[in-house]
Amino acid sequence: MQSFEHLLEQFNRYFDQKHFPDHTPTLYEPAEYFLGLGGKRVRPVMLLMGNELFDQIHPDAWDAGVAVELFHNFTLIHDDIMDQAPLRRGKPTVHERYGASTALLAGDVVFVRGYEYLNKVNVQHLQRLLALFNVTARQVCEGQQLDMDFEKRSSVKLEEYIHMIELKTSVLLAASLQMGAILGGAGEGNQHHLFEFGKNLGIAFQIQDDYLDAFGDPSKFGKQVGGDIKANKKTFLLIKALEVASGEAQANLLALLQSDPPEKVADMLALYRETGVDQWAMELKEHYYQEAMRHLDAIAVLSSRKSALRELSAFLIQREH
Repeated sequence: MQSFEHLLEQFNRYFDQKHFPDHTPTLYEPAEYFLGLGGKRVRPVMLLMGNELFDQIHPDAWDAGVAVELFHNFTLIHDDIMDQAPLRRGKPTVHERYGASTALLAGDVVFVRGYEYLNKVNVQHLQRLLALFNVTARQVCEGQQLDMDFEKRSSVKLEEYIHMIELKTSVLLAASLQMGAILGGAGEGNQHHLFEFGKNLGIAFQIQDDYLDAFGDPSKFGKQVGGDIKANKKTFLLIKALEVASGEAQANLLALLQSDPPEKVADMLALYRETGVDQWAMELKEHYYQEAMRHLDAIAVLSSRKSALRELSAFLIQREH
């Protein structure tokens, strides 16, 4: 198995090309602009790793990986519009630079271009890949809608939030791995375990992300911590704090949610520590990480072939940025 870094280098060479025609530049230039902002490319590389876990990388895996990466970028363009975000990766978002209407269409054509790449796959695998891709695309949209719904609700149960994270974040990681496994000739049982590995890893990743936004080191995290707290965003930490806080702690928590004092972030962090939510989040992350590892262990291939996925998993959930 090749390392994530080595596969990423190869995928970037394949992906970093012009994806759209020269005509209708007012539509295609914004799309190319966004793709040119770069990205971590975790999902397509996980597709390649899912393939290589079972066999040599199939030539179709590169086009399937491009399809996954284009779909992910489509979701980001539309997310930025919904969040009214001014910046993405330090540069103006598409709607900020070109207007919301053009950004909507640019996102749409990025999505359609993804299907064109997926359609290049050999007919032997195409139907199964398309079926998985379509289900995943629908679930990601469901997750995004749930995330927006939660913003309007005063309370969200932990189980509801985890379900939303599964849909919005985890299923695309999981499906990318399974698409690679399909191309690698994996059986149904191995595909299932690889999908569950990716799903649980995705939840652990989001818990770590929520934790870092609150407790991360700004010099390592790459942005000011406490953004979720300032926005009253429902995260693993806030949902659990609302569940367990009582008495004075609960009164202080509710007061912070209804106001915006200068010391709001520091006060909320103190409440998280007082209620033990910080330690609970790390234990929950470890639970999902271990569940991911259990499914990885259950995949019927030589343990040595899983080393690259183990290393990537440890990096994703132990990262400080």
